[in-house]
Amino acid sequence: MKIALLGNPNTGKSSVFNMLTGLKQHVGNFPGVTVDKKFGDLHVGDTIHLLVDFPGTYSIYPRSKDEQVVYDVLSNPTHLDFPDAVIIVVDASNLERNLFLFSQIYDLGIPSILVLNMTDLAKQRGKSIDVEALKSNFPNAAIVETTARIGLGKQRLLQAIERLFIEIEGNAQNIVTSNLCAIEDDTCREAEATRRFAEIKELLATVEKTEPKQEVGTTSRVDRILVHPVYGYFLFALVLLVIFQFIYSFAALPMDFIDGAFSNLSSWFNGILPPGLFSDLVSQGIIPGIGGVVIFVPQIALLFFFIALLEESGYLARVVFIMDRLMRPLGLNGKSVVPLISSVACAIPGVMAARTISDWKERMITILVSPLMSCSARIPVYTVLIALVIPNERIFGFIHLQGLVLFGLYSLGLVAALLISFLLKTLIRSSDKGFLLLELPSYKAPRWGNVGLTVWEKVKVFVLSAGKIILAISIILWALATFGPSDKMTKASNLAREKALSENLDKESMDRLIAAAKLENSYIGRMGKTIEPMLLPLGYDWKIGISLITSFAAREVFVGSLATIYAVQEEADGNRSLIERMRAETKADGTPLYSLASGVSLMIFYVFAMQCMATMAVVKRETKSWKWPLIQLGFMGILAYLGAFTTYFILS
Repeated sequence: MKIALLGNPNTGKSSVFNMLTGLKQHVGNFPGVTVDKKFGDLHVGDTIHLLVDFPGTYSIYPRSKDEQVVYDVLSNPTHLDFPDAVIIVVDASNLERNLFLFSQIYDLGIPSILVLNMTDLAKQRGKSIDVEALKSNFPNAAIVETTARIGLGKQRLLQAIERLFIEIEGNAQNIVTSNLCAIEDDTCREAEATRRFAEIKELLATVEKTEPKQEVGTTSRVDRILVHPVYGYFLFALVLLVIFQFIYSFAALPMDFIDGAFSNLSSWFNGILPPGLFSDLVSQGIIPGIGGVVIFVPQIALLFFFIALLEESGYLARVVFIMDRLMRPLGLNGKSVVPLISSVACAIPGVMAARTISDWKERMITILVSPLMSCSARIPVYTVLIALVIPNERIFGFIHLQGLVLFGLYSLGLVAALLISFLLKTLIRSSDKGFLLLELPSYKAPRWGNVGLTVWEKVKVFVLSAGKIILAISIILWALATFGPSDKMTKASNLAREKALSENLDKESMDRLIAAAKLENSYIGRMGKTIEPMLLPLGYDWKIGISLITSFAAREVFVGSLATIYAVQEEADGNRSLIERMRAETKADGTPLYSLASGVSLMIFYVFAMQCMATMAVVKRETKSWKWPLIQLGFMGILAYLGAFTTYFILS
């Protein structure tokens, strides 16, 4: 069967999906739209079903682009993703709101399973549900109680799916869709909503019993602090600071190990393979390219780990709530926090998450400023540059200086996003007034299985998606750095050899000098020399310029590009790490290329630069015009250049 997983937001739908599919998950897009389609294999006995996790929605009638997918699929039995059966997940502690969506889907006649999730929370709130009485009102649906967050009820749900499969095989489906109101028919939809809620209230009077509790719940007590109009902001800033301290403190050891391992692997291959182009390709192109991806897995895994903790615990919704007060005067609303925080992982899902914002102006501003948030692709750049130019010291004995700088870079991106939002608010005209409608879920202890699945999925996407791009570009860069006009390469090589002999250099120094001369006259060297005059005011040389160009494919390519360029340049000393090679780079006057001024200048450049073609493509699809991504590219490029120039000028 193709089974659709549906439900309101904050009902534990993702926990049910993870409980049923485990690691057998994939992410794609629904046909014709950029909305994520999360699907996985569901094994029930000897049968494998396809489980599709749909966007959360309160009704089958859409108010956002995400919810539109649910309507488009369920209202059209010929749709490619129309399900054979549906699993509707509801919050057992809030049936009145949740049964509205279930009743709509039930009336469509699609074989259904109602999952009463979060039964533990319902009991804590003194609520008990008469499942048999509920089933008598929905005789054609199976009803299963679960607490998916801790895996409770999994076998009952699998058995219900197996029984449903047998029933569907033995009976022809009777799908009814004629009772759907047209989206534009507000009168019909209002009348339907009024009727359904009246029926649900009457139903709950017979199936739900509530024992009143006088004590103030844990959620209310904690919210007095976390959503406080003053303390809330300080606590959120403290949470972010702690996260970045952890990222830097705990990722250093595995990153150093990975860096050393790939350097040794490159030297080993260079030693066992016969000299020639293939040996150079492997040791100077492929291995440094792969290493440029793998080395940052520890930091990216930690970042996603903490984001998953914030979401699982229920704190992320509180951040949305308190930030609405701060963001509304700037042209945004609290829901903009979700795209902005999502953009810390990757700007692409951040841009797509703006679909939940109903107001066009607020949605457009959110899309335009989301890429200013420092995404995980910038972590490789920040990490290398911070290690190069920021001392590995601690302030007050416990605050890691390098972690503090990383926190500052992320904070700078957020401040820039807010200031640009305020400017765009005055430039983009709209008569509509936005609002925030938000449900605050109860606090829950994070389910480590769900956190682990999130980290695994995000790291896998980074390694496979970004890794393919980085590896391909690394090989292309190696070829461009190895070959060039034969006459100029030969001439440069001869001049370098003559200089080495005249200065009585040893063989290793001679080989390094010749390799550097050949690189400078290669195809990539000539490209870099062409743009170098524009980069000198920022403190960069042509090698950095080449890496800036290639990183338009993906920001993290910057590190892989430098790794390849320096590997070709210093083929005589292939066992040095990238950090060591960069630290040894000098300008024509002999001073270090990567000084505090140039290093921080590069960091500032990457805070602001719109160097991600995939994000531009998504912005184009979301706005249905090249106008907005080109505007985005323009103002972010100007910000990046001016910010880097000012930084270099001040620190020099």
